[in-house]
Amino acid sequence: MAPHIKQKILALLEQHRIMTLATLRPDGWPQATTVGYVSRDLTLYFLCALDSQKAANLAHDDRVSLTIDHDTADLMAIAGLSMAAHAHKVTDRAEAEAVLALLPTKYPGDTKLPVPMPDPDQVHIFRLTPTVISVLDYAQGFGHSELVVV
Repeated sequence: MAPHIKQKILALLEQHRIMTLATLRPDGWPQATTVGYVSRDLTLYFLCALDSQKAANLAHDDRVSLTIDHDTADLMAIAGLSMAAHAHKVTDRAEAEAVLALLPTKYPGDTKLPVPMPDPDQVHIFRLTPTVISVLDYAQGFGHSELVVV
């Protein structure tokens, strides 16, 4: 992967804190939901409830698609990421605690999390490992994207 593309991806991951995540239900229908995330390098993490439909879907099929972007009134300012990834439940307690420690960094300054930080046993934490990343940047031309195989 070219260094400038990786830097663009990392910058977009840093600038945002929510993504739309699509999982596959057992009946084959995709299910898209909005979740918060944190990242370390190109690896993304998200939390969900122990009884969530996302967790049930991922137990059936670990493939996900996701998008990270923001709304803009300027069509030519559209920039974001689209990824295909595999989701794996984090089972290592040290990794889970490190992910939970990252969450408050997505809400800097005076922004306080509205709920207490959960214990790793109270939630599922999933690690998303991208296989393909599409970097969207309309500032380089309408519909411009660069595809990266990870």
